[in-house]
Amino acid sequence: MNSVALALTALSLFLIFFLSAASAATEQGTPSAGTYYAYIITGVNGDTVSVIDIATDNVTATVDVGVSSFGVAVSSDGTKVYVTHQSNAGSVSVIDTATNKVTATVPVGKNPEGVAVTPNGKKVYVANDGRNGTVSVIDTATNKVTATVPVGSYPCGVAVNKAGTKVYVGNRVSDTVSVIDTATNKVKATVKEVGSPYGVAVSPDGSKVYVTNAGRSGTVYVIDTSTNKVQTALGVKPYPFGVAVSPDGSKLYVTSIVKYPDDYGGAFSVIDTATYTAIAIMGVGFFPDGVAVSPDGSKVYVTNELSDTVSIIDAATNTVTATVDVGNGPFAFGQFIGPISPVPVANFSANPIEGKAPLTVAFTDKSTRSPTKWKWNFGDGTTSTKQNPTHKYFKAGMYTVTLIATNDNGSNTITKSDYIQVVTKPVANFTSSITSGKTPLKVTFTDTSTGSPTSWKWDFGDRSTSIFQNPIHKYLNVGIYTVSLTVKNAAGSNTVTKTDYITVVAKPIAEFSATPTSGKLPLTVKFTDKSTGVPAAWKWSFGDGTTSTKQNPTHEYLQEGNYKVTLTVTNAAGSNTTTKKNYIKIATNTRPGIYSENKI
Repeated sequence: MNSVALALTALSLFLIFFLSAASAATEQGTPSAGTYYAYIITGVNGDTVSVIDIATDNVTATVDVGVSSFGVAVSSDGTKVYVTHQSNAGSVSVIDTATNKVTATVPVGKNPEGVAVTPNGKKVYVANDGRNGTVSVIDTATNKVTATVPVGSYPCGVAVNKAGTKVYVGNRVSDTVSVIDTATNKVKATVKEVGSPYGVAVSPDGSKVYVTNAGRSGTVYVIDTSTNKVQTALGVKPYPFGVAVSPDGSKLYVTSIVKYPDDYGGAFSVIDTATYTAIAIMGVGFFPDGVAVSPDGSKVYVTNELSDTVSIIDAATNTVTATVDVGNGPFAFGQFIGPISPVPVANFSANPIEGKAPLTVAFTDKSTRSPTKWKWNFGDGTTSTKQNPTHKYFKAGMYTVTLIATNDNGSNTITKSDYIQVVTKPVANFTSSITSGKTPLKVTFTDTSTGSPTSWKWDFGDRSTSIFQNPIHKYLNVGIYTVSLTVKNAAGSNTVTKTDYITVVAKPIAEFSATPTSGKLPLTVKFTDKSTGVPAAWKWSFGDGTTSTKQNPTHEYLQEGNYKVTLTVTNAAGSNTTTKKNYIKIATNTRPGIYSENKI
């Protein structure tokens, strides 16, 4: 296979980028004031997007977007960039241009290539390459696919007309262009006999669609959108890929992989759309596969994949005025130029964000994209229109703050929920998952303090402490422990102490004494528990058929005899029993000094 054929094989995958670029020019029309940036896929694996400030032609940022990146499209308001990623599990990355960070990844069909955004920014159309080609329709409000449109085989290029009513998709193996109605997301027409369509561009007035036929013959087909038929075919240099239209519709720009008289290189053609004749043909870098026009029509940008550069062409003189190094393999542009700072991105900070009443807070506007008006809502029924207001909160509570930043292009709102906390002195309190048990005893403590404390200090009574709000502590030794909690906030501190709150036990050992242990009827005996191991329950049997669950009971014996006494003690670790036979001796009153045996 010769070098040109290899080029076609490789670049057949990449052409979506410039397709979107063409639609970008038609949608933007007369540009508004502002700074504009170009977004170009770069990197060995197509894993980054280089950001070029077109005022200075310098790379100002590089965005990590993931491997196998393919198509690029910028929303008309410049706030979002959409990048397709080719794989069986195809996806689209969404870049926030304010931060140059990926904020969402949207699953679409397999091997997505071309991508374009409607002028109102509400929908994104993505061409999914394959024999049974489809177009995924993304709702930009939710970043979810809301429709899948069947089209021709191996769709690549996508462009939207300025009215946002039609989407044109080039199907390179079917040799057709599908026309999608954006109101119904259905194919309303199919244009045939357009070769192998890659690049697609729509004229600003929507009357013409330009499609590159990426073959050696070098052809650009012109489609009449009123009839959806090919009107004419324009001859250009071999293997045309990229196509774009000037903002006024008077010029057509086409990139070709091979230039004359060389067999290997790149050509850039400028065509008069009134006469369909070439105004200029010039050489650019190797493998120029992407092309787009600046919003004011003064510059044309061409990506040179194998030169690792972008050629910048003066549209007035049709000469290359600069070459920008952008990194490895810039093989694709989409709708790559978008405005920065048309609509503000609201943001703010405050100091302090917590304190006791009355709390004076200084708010600082940190909005980007040059807002000119501000509206604050402080969450307590008061507002301000200053850029950096100071506000005093008089009552304790959690306050949600909202800022609306506005300029001539629109407004943006940010809300920070429960952002300002005005506090009173806290009142400490807590609970625990368990208050007694055998060693080792693991206890979960839960802070139930009021008044919004911000710091905590626990003393578990065993010489250990914690600063967590809800700590878990393990007691390793038998004992009774007093627990305290101190809580603080900006208004002050408070301490609660719970004496003998945690009881850690081992299995108890039963023991007792009594006084007296002998005497005449009726005999009142006081029993004293002398068990060890911290029992929690007691059961006495006095030998005369009566019992007690008191720790230290008093019992009256009414019949003579010798009585056996039993004590069972229990705690969380277990129980133990002791029995003392003939422990209580009751004498008869009729014959002093003589006892009868009462074996109970």
